[in-house]
Amino acid sequence: MSDLDLLHFEQLKNEVQSQYLDNHTPSFDDISKWKGIDIIYFQEDLRKIAKGNMSEKSFYTYFKNSPVTKLPRIDMLNILSIYAGYVSWYDFKKKHLFANEILKEFEDSDENIQEKLEKEVEKAENIAEEHQNEQKRSIPIQKENLKPELITDLQISATDNQLISEKAPVFSTYDTSEQKSTLTIVKKYIWLGISGILAVLVGLLGFKDELFSKKFYYSFIDADRNSRINAELQVQILKENESPILYNAKPNEAFVYTTKSKNLTMVVSSPYYRTDTIRRNLETAPEAETIELKPNDYAIMLFYYSKSIKDLKRKRESLNYLISDNALIYQVYENETYGVETMDKQRYINLVTLPSTSLENLEVIDTKDDKSNKIIMIKFKIATDEKQK
Repeated sequence: MSDLDLLHFEQLKNEVQSQYLDNHTPSFDDISKWKGIDIIYFQEDLRKIAKGNMSEKSFYTYFKNSPVTKLPRIDMLNILSIYAGYVSWYDFKKKHLFANEILKEFEDSDENIQEKLEKEVEKAENIAEEHQNEQKRSIPIQKENLKPELITDLQISATDNQLISEKAPVFSTYDTSEQKSTLTIVKKYIWLGISGILAVLVGLLGFKDELFSKKFYYSFIDADRNSRINAELQVQILKENESPILYNAKPNEAFVYTTKSKNLTMVVSSPYYRTDTIRRNLETAPEAETIELKPNDYAIMLFYYSKSIKDLKRKRESLNYLISDNALIYQVYENETYGVETMDKQRYINLVTLPSTSLENLEVIDTKDDKSNKIIMIKFKIATDEKQK
C-alpha cells in the first residue's frame, strides 16, 4: 500500500459523499458527522446501487477518521467505487492519476505468476527433503539385516559345554507362631469400622448443600392470554444483606431455583412485561408453581410497529398518539465510539417507520409511561449480527 492509494481513497470518500447528497438530505453534509439514522439510510442506498453492504463498524473506521492510515479490503473499495459511478477501484484510480503516477495494468497477473513460482520452489524443497529421508531410512534396515548373522555366530553350538542350573527344592514348615491372635483380628475390625464412620461423616460434610437443599420450579404465563411467555425473562434473587443474584429464565421453560433457605424474594422483569416482585414462604410453598405476569402493552406495540411494514400512515398516527411530545428516547449502540444517543419523538417515528432491513434487529430495552398513559421514556437498540471482519 502506498501513500498515493490513501490519497485516492480520500478522493473516493468525497465522491461517495457527493453521490449520496445528490438524492438525499442528511443531518450534515460532511459524511464524517453522520450517525444513527443517516448511516442506516446510507447503508440502504449502498445496497440498492452497488449491491454491497458496509457494516456500522467499518463506517466508523474509514469515514469518521480523516485522513485514514489504512485502506479497506479490496471488495469494499470496489463496492464504494461502483457506488460512485466507476467500474472498480482500479478504474477509479486510473481516472484520477496523479503526476508521474503509473498503474500496474497487469498487477493481478504478476501476483499469480509470483504465487506459481513460490509453489514450484516449495514443491522442489519437499522432493529434496523426501529423498533425504529415504536415504536415512535405508541405513537402519541394513543394520537390522546384519544382526541375526552376528547372533548365530556367537551362539554356543556344543550342548555338552552348556551349564545347567538346578533349583533345590524348598520345604516349608507350618509355623504356629505366625497365627494371628483373636485380639489382633478384633482390633483390625474396630479400625475398619472407625474408618467407615469417618468416611460417612466426610461425605455428609461435602454434600450437605445437595442433601439439605430443595428445588423449586416456577413457570411464567401471560396474564392476558393465559399462555406461556415466549421471551427471555430476568430473575433477580434478593437476600438480606447480600447483593442481588441475576438469572435468565429461558423462553417456554420453567425457572429452577435450588435453595435451603426458608424464604424467597425474587424480582421478575422483561422489556415486554411489567416488573413483579414475588415473595414466598418456602416451608409451605409448593415445589412447582405457575405465576402470571402482566404484559407491558406499550412495549409490545412499539415492537410490533417496528416489525410491521403495513399501513405506515396508520402506524405513524398511532405512535404519535402513544408517545408524549417530551418523551426521552435513547438509542444504545454496540460499538466503542458511541454508547448512547438521544433523539426526539419525530425522529424516532421516522426511524421505526422506515422500510429498512436494519429494523429486523430492533429491540426495545425499556419503556415508561405516565398517569395519562403516554409513553415518556423509550430505550432501544438495533443489534448487529454481522461478522467482524
